[in-house]
Amino acid sequence: MDSDQQNGTTTGEDAPVRICRAPQVDVEAVWQSIRDRASAIHEEEHGLRVLIEDVILKQSSLGQAAGVRLARKLAREDMTREELNPLLTGILAEDETLVASMARDICAIVERDPACDSPLQPLLFFKGFMAISTYRISHHLWQRDRIELALYFQSLASEVFAVDIHPAARIGCGILLDHATSFVVGETAIIEDDVSILHEVTLGGTGKQTGARHPVVRSGVLLGAGSKILGRVEIGEGAKVGAGSVVLTDVPPHSTVAGVPAQLVGEAAEDAPALEMDQRLICRNAAGGPG
Repeated sequence: MDSDQQNGTTTGEDAPVRICRAPQVDVEAVWQSIRDRASAIHEEEHGLRVLIEDVILKQSSLGQAAGVRLARKLAREDMTREELNPLLTGILAEDETLVASMARDICAIVERDPACDSPLQPLLFFKGFMAISTYRISHHLWQRDRIELALYFQSLASEVFAVDIHPAARIGCGILLDHATSFVVGETAIIEDDVSILHEVTLGGTGKQTGARHPVVRSGVLLGAGSKILGRVEIGEGAKVGAGSVVLTDVPPHSTVAGVPAQLVGEAAEDAPALEMDQRLICRNAAGGPG
C-alpha cells in the first residue's frame, strides 16, 4: 500500500485521501465461510466439483484461492495458467493488504447485493469482483515499476471482464462493482473506501490535459448505472449520482445529482448511499423531509 494511502495525507488534493483506513476485516473468517460453502456445494453439485476442488478445497488461504481463480480466468497463449499461478499467488502472498482488500470487497458484495447468497459466489462467479481484484494486482505491479506487466493485466481485464481500470488509479476497499460491464477508470482517478458502482460508469478525463485529470470519488458514494464523471471533479462523501448522468462539476457531500449535465436535485436520503444501494432519486430537503 502506498505511504500516502496508509497515512491519509494530502497528495495534490484539497482534502486527505482515505483509502483502506476502515476497520480491518477478519480475512480468516471470510476464508472459512468460503470453504464451508464450497464443501457443501462440492457434495451437492457434481458438475462444479473440479472447479471447487481446484480453486477452494486444495488451497490453504484466500490469497491462494484468489490467485488460482484469476489464473484460470486470465490464462492465454502468451501467458499460460502454469505461468500465471505462481506469479499471482506469489504477489498475493507478498502483499497481505491486497488479500485484506479483496476480503473487504467480498464482504461489501454480500452485504449490498441481494443477488449474492454467500462469500463464495463473488470469488467464483462475479466478474466485478474479479475485475477489481485484477486491478489490485496491476496496481501492485505499477507501484513497483513493473509497468509493462501492469499494463498487460489491465489489457487482460479489459478483454476478459469488459472492465478497463488503469493500474495507476487508486481504489480503496469495500468496493461493490455491480455487473461491471463497461466500467472505465482513468489513470489519475481516486476512489475511496465503501463506494458502490453500477455498470457502464466512466471516470474519465476531458481533452488532452495531463497531470491530475480524472475524478475523485469520496467514501460512501453511489454511482448509478451509465453515469459519466469527467475531469478532475470531486464527488463528495455520501453523495448519489443518478443513472445516466453526466457530471462535469463538483458534487457536494451527501447530495444527489442527476441529468445531462448533472444538476443538484437535493440531499441524499441516506448518509451512505453506497451501503443502501437505492437507485431511486428520493431526496430530502434541508429540514430532513422529502424534497
